[in-house]
Amino acid sequence: MTVALWSQSITGANPAHIGANTPAVKPRPAFAQTDLVALSRYFSLLMMRNITSDGYVIEDPASPGVFSAPGCVIAAPSYPANTPGVDQDYVFNWVRDGAITAIEIALAGLLPVPGGVLPSLVDYVNFAALCQGNAKNSATVTLGHACFTITGEVRPWSEQNDGPAIQSIAILTLFDQLDGATQTIAKQLVEANLSYLLEVYQNKTTNLWEEYEGYSFFARAVQLRFFREISTNTIGIAVPAGVADAIFWLESQLATHWNGQLYVSILDAAEQAGYDANIDIISSVCYGGIEPTDTKLLATAAILRRQWADPSSSNYYPINGADAAEGLGPLFGRYPGDHYDGDVAAPVVGGHPWALCTANFAEFQYRLANAIEANGAIPLDQFSEPFFAELGLGASSSTADASAALRASSDVMLRAIVYHSDHYELSEQFDGTVGYEKSVRNLTWSYASFLSAVRARSAAAPAAKSKPRNSRGPKS
Repeated sequence: MTVALWSQSITGANPAHIGANTPAVKPRPAFAQTDLVALSRYFSLLMMRNITSDGYVIEDPASPGVFSAPGCVIAAPSYPANTPGVDQDYVFNWVRDGAITAIEIALAGLLPVPGGVLPSLVDYVNFAALCQGNAKNSATVTLGHACFTITGEVRPWSEQNDGPAIQSIAILTLFDQLDGATQTIAKQLVEANLSYLLEVYQNKTTNLWEEYEGYSFFARAVQLRFFREISTNTIGIAVPAGVADAIFWLESQLATHWNGQLYVSILDAAEQAGYDANIDIISSVCYGGIEPTDTKLLATAAILRRQWADPSSSNYYPINGADAAEGLGPLFGRYPGDHYDGDVAAPVVGGHPWALCTANFAEFQYRLANAIEANGAIPLDQFSEPFFAELGLGASSSTADASAALRASSDVMLRAIVYHSDHYELSEQFDGTVGYEKSVRNLTWSYASFLSAVRARSAAAPAAKSKPRNSRGPKS
């Protein structure tokens, strides 16, 4: 058997970072030949390696002799001792990451045990309840606490009020795959989250990237989606009168993030220069209540693409130029002023592209293609025109033209992720100049975001356990 080998240059790479010490010659991912749906099944297995059970137990690398509880979703099996050049420990359970992962498990079509129960989801709900109980019993944190140890104990971290919302969305999605006893626990979890969020949804919170406290577009979008879904739930949770007011208020407040050019990531926060355009606006389509047809969102998306894919941009990733020559990409980062690459002691101005950011943008475009097909119309106006123009689309384009162009554009983004993977394993980031993987290894969210994008590509993402409802973008 013969195999194509890829000789990858690492000229200019910092040898202290992950990727610089990887082999220069390795099997080359067949990005053009790979079937994305088939690959997503493999990624599902890789993702599952980061989820514990009563039979699959991990030891805390920072606390020998401390072992995981079932249902813990670790962010990554990466910590400083096993990842050269990275000083961050990701062997913890983040509420947001765990919920995003649980959604993918629920929608992966895994075989249940007799009775229709999926044990990994039962474990997830019980671990989430363990963490919530520990947060309730703490005098220092809220139900918005973002990070827990592998035993479910509170880890000193920030309060992030998107977490309870997306955790509840996950439970609504997976509810039918639980046994009766666990469904009772799941309902209690959601009811506690609902009560908490009704008290705090108007407050500031720590944002998605855990850097600033303010009014976060992403947090508001996820809360909005949860309130909409709980308002029509069919699992027996009583809906307080305040939910309707919360939906109206969040829709109105999300509109205030528009600055005339783009949606601003966070308001009333002392954020650094260069925090917009921020990919968390696009992630709000994937995980929150923002519609992909919102033309102001499309204006933001156009700026996001240009800032990393246009050679004239000061934020341009050189790897996107090399990839374009191969018919791939572009890869997307978090925001133009980013400096995090897994090593907070050695910040890199400008940052690097992330697998999950790229997959989220691809998913947004697949969702937009689906919406255009369903509506029979392209959402084209003065705000969205630049976005569609980048794809060669305009007033004379048909809906079939638009759908095909969007799907093709997203496909080559996902194939760029495949191309730069390390034998199909996904780290957190890719080097923005030469493309090798960097930062923490085998990031759970990287796999989950790829799976979610492929589901949107196939238009096969079932709704959460709620009645259909017309969802809207921010009110203008």
